[in-house]
Amino acid sequence: MTVNPVNLLGLPRADLEQLFADMGEKTFRARQMMQWMYARSVLRLDDMTDLSKTLRHTLGDRVEFGLPEVQERHDAADGVIKWRLKAGDSQAIETVFIPEEGRGTLCVSAQVGCAMDCPFCATGRQGFNRNLSAAEIVGQVMLARQELDSVAGPRISNVVFMGMGEPLANLRAVVKAVDILLDDFGFGLSRRRVTVSTSGLVPQLRKLGEASNVALAVSLHAPDDALRDVLVPINRRHPIAELLEACWSYAHTANLKDVTFEYVMLAGVNDSAEQARKLARLLVDRPAKVNLIPFNPFPGSDYNRSPQAAVDEFRQVLLDAGIMTVTRKTRGDDIAAACGQLAGQVSNRVSVPLGRKMQQDLLQ
Repeated sequence: MTVNPVNLLGLPRADLEQLFADMGEKTFRARQMMQWMYARSVLRLDDMTDLSKTLRHTLGDRVEFGLPEVQERHDAADGVIKWRLKAGDSQAIETVFIPEEGRGTLCVSAQVGCAMDCPFCATGRQGFNRNLSAAEIVGQVMLARQELDSVAGPRISNVVFMGMGEPLANLRAVVKAVDILLDDFGFGLSRRRVTVSTSGLVPQLRKLGEASNVALAVSLHAPDDALRDVLVPINRRHPIAELLEACWSYAHTANLKDVTFEYVMLAGVNDSAEQARKLARLLVDRPAKVNLIPFNPFPGSDYNRSPQAAVDEFRQVLLDAGIMTVTRKTRGDDIAAACGQLAGQVSNRVSVPLGRKMQQDLLQ
């Protein structure tokens, strides 16, 4: 009977220790293996010289180090890099590296497509096919690091789960990937340098709080349920009050200074001063920070970017209420790598878009 090899890139240390224990090996072999993979970027068993030849031969029949296959690479004028990675037959995901002074942020995908159906997001328009495995998520980080090692410039210092898909809808694989990112024998990142985002899956957010304590970003985008039902359809299942309660609980459990609330600025839809005041009332005196995101157009989108004057006024209302608020600078939009523009390639969709009629009603 042929057994499919295990991709070691998707195994947190505890799982890797169990793998070696099942083979009759000492569990410290897991730490050796992780050092080869993550500290030295060595992915060939023959090069792992402190493992015996017998062990390497045995592992050769059981394991693999599968990196995603690059279909395309695009380099933006501002230094942003986007990779389109193969994710099965007729499927592709996208991963983005954003260099900044003193840091480099890698934006990874958690799913092939997305089932959340937010109408201002190119990924949501693609529909949903499947979750990525932990190995496919970690593989994005490994591949990006290898490619960046060959050029001068910032390295990966931060990882954000803000690419394609809803991370908390793939909680098990995301938590495994996070464990590897944080492990001292893995990528060794600080928990404040790993951010998991969500559009509002409240039960899964509570489970994340039990499993991890990384930074949290929430796609809010509206100050009331009527509008958020349209812009973020999962709100019909978990309205704002329920979501915010879970956010404050997570912040307390994870000892976070603040939760980041993402708010895409849509002209004439959610960008008025009165809506800013409503948002301020939700977040005032809470551990909250707001990122205002200029809308990034994509083919077929029905929205427009808010004028800079509207963004500035919205931000000032929040600042006057004592809420830390920043306007995110658009990066990589010339290669469709900016926030909300990732599309990849999704076929054999398995979900039905949510709330299309409500979206149309709002735009009329």
